[in-house]
Amino acid sequence: MSVQQVARRYATALADVVIPRGEAPDVQDELKVWEELLHANANLREVFANPTIALDKKRAVLNRLIEMARPRPATINFLKVLLQNQRLTDLAEINRRFAQILDERSGMIAAKVTTAGAVPHDAQTRLQEKLATLTGKKVRIDFATDPEIIGGLVTRIGSTVYDGSVRSQLQLIKEKMAG
Repeated sequence: MSVQQVARRYATALADVVIPRGEAPDVQDELKVWEELLHANANLREVFANPTIALDKKRAVLNRLIEMARPRPATINFLKVLLQNQRLTDLAEINRRFAQILDERSGMIAAKVTTAGAVPHDAQTRLQEKLATLTGKKVRIDFATDPEIIGGLVTRIGSTVYDGSVRSQLQLIKEKMAG
């Protein structure tokens, strides 16, 4: 089974537990912190990924980190399940899937908008409204900049890409002129 499939199963199970309790945003934030901790500390990643280190020792490390961080019980239980099943190193993918599931269940979709430069706040709001109208859902936009698109914008919603960049338009003109 692929990491993506496993991550979706764990994320779905977690969502099933925390959404009814109203804990989803808090647990999501706490797990993001844990993901960042693992990402920033190669030694910690190695401890949890190394099959030659006994589970009891890994559990002791995790318990000590939990004592220091003091996350909520749902987060603690989830981290312990991941450790027990040797999936703690998959936390980044699980978090990504968890965010997708929370969005799906709340009727939200994520969009990534890339522009050549920064987008003023009022233009961001108008774009969000237009995308909400286009999709019929609430839209959360992640803005990025890429000077190579020259102007305009590229919007990705799921697997659909709306490319209104100047770079794309110039490429089309070039292809038409080349025959």
